[in-house]
Amino acid sequence: MADDGRRGDEDDRGPGAAHQVFVVMECLLEKLKVLNYEEEVLAKHNMKNLSRHYFVSSPYLASNPGEQYYMFTIIASWLINMAGRPFAEPQEYDEPNATVSNILAELRAFGAKVDFPPSKLKSGSGEYVCLVLDRLAEEALRRRGFSFRRPNYPTETTEEESLIEDDAELTLSKVEEEMIEEPDEEENVMDLEALKLRTAHTEAEPSSKPDDILESTVDAAEWNLEVERVLPQLKVTIRTDNKDWRIHVDQMHQHRDGIKSSLKEAKSYLDKLQEDIGKTLEKVSSREKYINNQLEHLIQEYRSAQAKLSEVKERYRQASGGVTEKTRVLAEISEELEKVKQEMEEKGSSMSDGAPVVKIKQSLTKLKQEIVRIDVRIGVVQHTLLQAKLKEKSNMTRDMHATSIPEPAAGPFT
Repeated sequence: MADDGRRGDEDDRGPGAAHQVFVVMECLLEKLKVLNYEEEVLAKHNMKNLSRHYFVSSPYLASNPGEQYYMFTIIASWLINMAGRPFAEPQEYDEPNATVSNILAELRAFGAKVDFPPSKLKSGSGEYVCLVLDRLAEEALRRRGFSFRRPNYPTETTEEESLIEDDAELTLSKVEEEMIEEPDEEENVMDLEALKLRTAHTEAEPSSKPDDILESTVDAAEWNLEVERVLPQLKVTIRTDNKDWRIHVDQMHQHRDGIKSSLKEAKSYLDKLQEDIGKTLEKVSSREKYINNQLEHLIQEYRSAQAKLSEVKERYRQASGGVTEKTRVLAEISEELEKVKQEMEEKGSSMSDGAPVVKIKQSLTKLKQEIVRIDVRIGVVQHTLLQAKLKEKSNMTRDMHATSIPEPAAGPFT
């Protein structure tokens, strides 16, 4: 039931709530660096530095629940001690439920609200692990008197504007060079540069005419005819330099005239569009007022229902918190009951087991058989010994009779 409530809260928070844990983990790492956890925790336990998303539970990140849980308990105990409350450092053989319960009890002592079951912390990663460590880090920073300040941004310089102007000048120079690459060629037109070169070349050559001829002998009519004949060829053209500022000024005037003419045409359309938009806005506002007036009672009912819903959610959270606490107590009692049942079964099985008695009876039977065998052997030995004694006695008797035979007496033959 608590999981359903938590899932509903996540749906209310929006689609970005699943990625909020990454931001919390990055902020937590910065706070741990401020508290100098590298020297006081990692160097002490010979551990490597944490990554930016170490305690985040994600299918795209590698996880090690045992290592993460141990790291979580070590850092949590260190933060609690930094916050001013004594807390023993957990050991590897400690009960996980008891360790997590002690950490949550210290977190409640700091005034934090715990509305999730302790089993969420046993994996060593996830949203609740990051939230618990972040809350403890805030308490440790508050104990030290440290607070984050807003960053001071430097004033912007005009280097970017100068760079933009340089780019504009480079672009304009490229356009001008392209325009220069296409000169206007006219037939029967004498170039001024070529004329200057020819004049300079003529002046450089020594004059073959005498200097004393100062009066012309050519007829004026013929001169005028020659002038009219060569006049089209004497037309001088000056190539326009696109880099000249006068060309730029003329282009600016042309663009300004074009903008004015375009503005006159577009202004009427824009005015008409403004009038249409104004009329539409008036219609929308009047329609909105009408709808608000018609739906006023429904809005009031919705607000009251929303208030009731928030009250019910608050009660549900309180009830779910009590249920989780009772569930935790029930789990502990169930574990103790299982241990007692296991001990009773072991003792009962040892008491009702007849295997030792059977073994004793078998051992007695074997002893009786061995005793019978030993008795038979003893009888055989006694019989053999008795025969040996009788045989020896008969031999002794025979020997005695043989040694004590009397001598023959003197008879009549003497």
